[in-house]
Amino acid sequence: MKKNVSKYVLLSSILLTALPAFADDAAVGGTSIGTGLKLIGAGLAIGLAVVGAGQGQGHAAKGAIESIGRNPQVYSKVFTLFLLAMALIEFQAILGLIISFIILSK
Repeated sequence: MKKNVSKYVLLSSILLTALPAFADDAAVGGTSIGTGLKLIGAGLAIGLAVVGAGQGQGHAAKGAIESIGRNPQVYSKVFTLFLLAMALIEFQAILGLIISFIILSK
């Protein structure tokens, strides 16, 4: 795990130090570094929201399946709460999409 984190930190530092090198080319084309940073921010907003939603849905599904497997009589109660949890978790991903659109619109 520590190796992966250090790889991501190294990769992100290389990419962020390369941004000023591309600033002159972007200014000639009519876009600025701020536009690029907005795109990165929007990508991170939707990306992190989707990753969090995916992990949450997986954890909720695991818990629901385990509880139904241990006690099949509580299927209707668990399934109702499971669907409610899935809707709330999915709203998190939709909210990330809305935030990324707000970032891009400014």
